[in-house]
Amino acid sequence: MEFIENFEIFQIVNFLGLLIGLIFGIIAQKNQFCFSGSIKDYLLTNSTRRSASVVTAIITAIISTYLLALYFEIDLSQSVYYKDNINYFSLIFGAILFGSGMIFADGCSSRHLVKFAQGDPYSLITLLFIGIFAFATTQGILYEPISFFSQNEYLIELSSMVNIQSVNIYVIVLLLALALRQVTKKPSRVFELYDGVIIGLLVAFGWYVTSILGSESIERFIPLESLAFVYPTGNTIEFFTQYNSTELTFSISVIIGVLSGAFFMSRLNKKYSFGCTSNLQRSKIKYNMIGGAMMGTGGVLAIGCTVGQGLSGLSTLAFSSLVAIVFILGSGYITATFLAKKDQLPMCFIFEWKDEK
Repeated sequence: MEFIENFEIFQIVNFLGLLIGLIFGIIAQKNQFCFSGSIKDYLLTNSTRRSASVVTAIITAIISTYLLALYFEIDLSQSVYYKDNINYFSLIFGAILFGSGMIFADGCSSRHLVKFAQGDPYSLITLLFIGIFAFATTQGILYEPISFFSQNEYLIELSSMVNIQSVNIYVIVLLLALALRQVTKKPSRVFELYDGVIIGLLVAFGWYVTSILGSESIERFIPLESLAFVYPTGNTIEFFTQYNSTELTFSISVIIGVLSGAFFMSRLNKKYSFGCTSNLQRSKIKYNMIGGAMMGTGGVLAIGCTVGQGLSGLSTLAFSSLVAIVFILGSGYITATFLAKKDQLPMCFIFEWKDEK
């Protein structure tokens, strides 16, 4: 206790962010947890193994975050997912951009952190483009044309007609439970989905760290947040390139943790410790650049990525998060179907249930 008291609150928050990222990276590399990958698995091999993990993670994140907020009286409506004047037109457009981008680049933002850490150099290109375009959209060359659309008063006024702020936890959990039953098919398979449970719990722990511990910070303001990977990727690039003028934050610590955890696990789990060996005749660099740019801009407009909206956002029961993740996954599915018909959808590994091996 005396050792811990030597640190400021924000330093403890950053350390715990690093720990959260470390565990996420280890688990995501071990089982190749991925939203976009689950779509690709279903289309190419009819596999639902990774889909089940994703659904489990969402259910766990929602229930654990709800109980946490109830017990500690955390006001999750103060998070970015409940921000005032949401423009649903730009949110949906951003979600569509992100969903298509993650399929073009063969992975969303969190997936490319893991892929880069386990040895795929093309993922670094995607991560750089995600960060660059996220910054370009919020404070760079794309800001003015994008803000003309995203901050359009008429569209915001139309969006205000949607007066639903939260979704009912019982309804959403029931629907997800039915979806889980559909993708697992056998009840015994639920016990294989520990990766989804752990990642869902990490989301709730992220809320605890930034809300309960973060509220005690006097030295620095710590925003209420959990796991997210688009804008934090840009912040991480900024931190490494402008270290003297940029502060280490919770979200940057998570990014560093994910890279470290995935790299460490890839040394032990060598099955996935190399880049994709797909022999498709396609320009990987071009697809990674285009996909990264689409995810960088789309993730900002959609107020998050698959993890940011699909896990952290949905865990707050925000209606905007439900809209965002539905359009992200819908766009991803349509894009993946299009690429599959052109034989341009890469498949690196086969993911099966244990009883199918």
